[in-house]
Amino acid sequence: MANNFLNTSVNYLKGVGPERGDLLKKELAVNTLEDLLSLYPYRYIDRSRFYKVREIIAGEAYVQLKGYFSNICLHGKKRVTRMTAVFSDDTGSIELVWFRGFKWLKDAFKPGIEYIIFGKPAWYGNKINIAHPEVETADNGHAGQRPAMQPVYSSTEKLKNKGLGSKGINKLIKTLIEDPRLKIEENLPSAIRDVLKLMDRHSAVVNIHFPENNYLLQRARARMKFEELFFIQLNLLRLKKLRTEKAQSVVFEKVGSFFNRYYNEVLDFEHTNAQKRVIRQIRHDVKTGKQMNRLLQGDVGSGKTVVALMSMLLAIDNGYQACLMAPTEILSQQHYATITRYLEKIGVKVGLLKGSTKTSERDNILKDLKSGELQFLIGTHALIEDRVQFRNLGFVVIDEQHRFGVAQRAKLWYKNRVSPHVLVMTATPIPRTLAMTVYGDLDVSVIDELPPGRKTVKTVHQYDTNRLKVFGFMRQQIRKGRQIYVVYPLIEESEKLDLKDLKDGYESIVRAFPLPEYRVSIVHGKMKPADKNYEMERFIRRETQIMVSTTVIEVGVDIPNASVMVVENAERFGLSQLHQLRGRVGRGAEQSYCILMTGNKLTNEAKQRIRTMVETNDGFKIAETDLKLRGPGDIEGTKQSGILELKIADIIKDEKILKAARDFAVKITEEDPGLEKPENYPLRKRYEELYLTKRSWGRIS
Repeated sequence: MANNFLNTSVNYLKGVGPERGDLLKKELAVNTLEDLLSLYPYRYIDRSRFYKVREIIAGEAYVQLKGYFSNICLHGKKRVTRMTAVFSDDTGSIELVWFRGFKWLKDAFKPGIEYIIFGKPAWYGNKINIAHPEVETADNGHAGQRPAMQPVYSSTEKLKNKGLGSKGINKLIKTLIEDPRLKIEENLPSAIRDVLKLMDRHSAVVNIHFPENNYLLQRARARMKFEELFFIQLNLLRLKKLRTEKAQSVVFEKVGSFFNRYYNEVLDFEHTNAQKRVIRQIRHDVKTGKQMNRLLQGDVGSGKTVVALMSMLLAIDNGYQACLMAPTEILSQQHYATITRYLEKIGVKVGLLKGSTKTSERDNILKDLKSGELQFLIGTHALIEDRVQFRNLGFVVIDEQHRFGVAQRAKLWYKNRVSPHVLVMTATPIPRTLAMTVYGDLDVSVIDELPPGRKTVKTVHQYDTNRLKVFGFMRQQIRKGRQIYVVYPLIEESEKLDLKDLKDGYESIVRAFPLPEYRVSIVHGKMKPADKNYEMERFIRRETQIMVSTTVIEVGVDIPNASVMVVENAERFGLSQLHQLRGRVGRGAEQSYCILMTGNKLTNEAKQRIRTMVETNDGFKIAETDLKLRGPGDIEGTKQSGILELKIADIIKDEKILKAARDFAVKITEEDPGLEKPENYPLRKRYEELYLTKRSWGRIS
C-alpha cells in the first residue's frame, strides 16, 4: 500500500499541521499517512439498531432510542449542578442527565417532537439513566446518512485536548481516503485471495474504517488480519531459509572421547526418550555445516541442562570451545557447580565468569580462553563483553533466553570468525501460536516428559487466615528432614514496600520457627553477591531449613531436598512465574508441595490464575491460560522481539488465520524463494517495504 503519497508526513494532511502531527507521532506512533491509515478502530458502535426502553439494561455498551422529552429540570440550590429529563417511548421511560451545557440544553428539547438519542446506560443512584446522550430530531435525515457501524479509535488525553479524540481521528482518515492521490495497492497474489475468498485490499481498508454493514466489516478484518500475519510468517521463513542455506558454521564430524566417557562413566541415570530425541536432532544439525539455531523448550526439571551439556561436549570433542550464558549470578554459579562436578571427572576445563569475578581471576580466565586452554565457559552478561575473546567458539547455549535482549544475544554470535551453533533454552513453555509467531524462524525441540521417579508437585491454595495450619505443616516436613522455600513478591528491587514485606515475613518466620531447632536463611536482590551465595550455600549444605527469599530463586536453583514452596501474596505473581517457582521443588524422590498464600479479596483474574495452578502441572496448559489472561504483548520476551506489535490480528483469537497464513507462506517460500514470479511481484514489493528497509534481528534467536 505504501507509495510516495502514503510515505508523506502526517503533518501535511489537511486538518493536521505541525502541532497535531507531533502529538500523533508521540502519542500513537503515527508518522506517515500510511501509519494513519493503519490506525485501525479497536471497536465499532452499531447505530443500525433501535432499542426500546424496556430492553435497556445497565452496562449495555451503547443504546439508541426513539422517543419524546418531558419533565426537564435543573437541580441545585445555590448553583445548578445538573439537568435531568425524562425520555419515553411506548414501552416506558428512562432518565437522562447532563452535568454541563445547561443553558442552551434546557430550551433545546421541545415536547411533542420525536427525537433520537444515543448513549451508554449506567446505574445512577438506584435507577438506570444515560448521561450526556447524543441527541437529534428523528426527522432531520441524518439517521439514514449515518454509517451503521461507527468506528472507535484509541486516543489519549493530550490528543483529545487538541480535538483528536476518536471522532477527530475518524475525520482525518475520511479526509485521507477521499484524497484523489490515494492509491491502495494490492499486495497479495490473486491465487491466495481466490482460495481464501479474501476481499481486495482497497475495499478492505475502506470497510475497516467506514463499514457499510457488519458483514463487510468482518470480511475486511479477516483480509487485513491474514495480510498482517502472512507477511510476518513470510519474513520468518525467508530468514530461516537464508540461515540454513547461507549461514555457514563449524562442522562437528565425530562423537569423541569426552562425549563417550561422560555417557559411559559419569552419567548415572537413563535419559528420557524426549532427551534422546533432542540430542539426535542437535547431532544432525551440527554435522551439516549450516548453522544450528534451535529453541529448546522443556518444563522445569525436564533435563534441558543435560542435553545442552552433551551438545557442548560434541563441540569440545571436535576441537572447539563452548559457552553457556545464564541470566543471574546464582543460576550461573549453580550451572558451574553442577557441570564442574560432572566434567572434572573426564578432564574438561571449565571456567566461571560473572560481574563479581575478581580482577586477577578474570585475567586468568580471559588468557586461558584466548589460548584455547579453557574449553568451557559459563557466565552471566559478562560473557558478551568485548574483551572476552575465544580461540575458536563452536557452540553457544543461552539459558532462559527471554531474560536477554536480542542485541545482547547477538554479541555471542560474533565471538567467532565462523558462526557458532546456537541453542536457546527456556523453561517457560511457549504456546503453539506464540512459538509460530515469535520463533517461526527457529527449529524447535520440546522435552515433553519428566525423568522417571519424579512425583507431581501437589499444589494447594490457602488464605492468610489459615497461616497457623500452614506453619504446622511446615514443621512436619522439617521434622522429616525436608527443607522449605518461602517466597515474597519483590517485583522491583527499588520497591521499599515489598522489601519491607520480605523482612517482616522473615521476622515472623523466625518467631514461628525459633532456634535452636530451626534455622532460617534470607536472600534478596539487594544483598551483595557474596552474601547471597553464602546464604544459598548454607541452605544447600542443609545448615538452614527455611529459605525466605524473593524471586531470585525463581530459575535454576536445584536443591532436591527442598520439598515445600510457600508463595506469599501469590495473587501478585503471574502464572508463568508461579509455575517457575513451583519448579524449584519436586526435584527429588519425595512428595513435594506448593502452597499459594493469598488474602481473601481476589480479582477474578487472580482467582483464575490460582485455580489454574491448583488444577494442573502441565506447563503448556499454564502457558496457554497465561497467554489468554495477559495477551501476547505482556508475555516475557515478546516485546523485545518487535514481532508482536500487531495492529489488528490477535494470535489467540485468530489461530485459524495464523495457520492459513503460515501454510501459504511455506508454500510460496518453497515454490518461489526469491519472489521472482510475475504474480508475486506485488508481494515482493510489499515485503521489501516492510522488512528490507529495516535492520532485522530475526537471525538471532
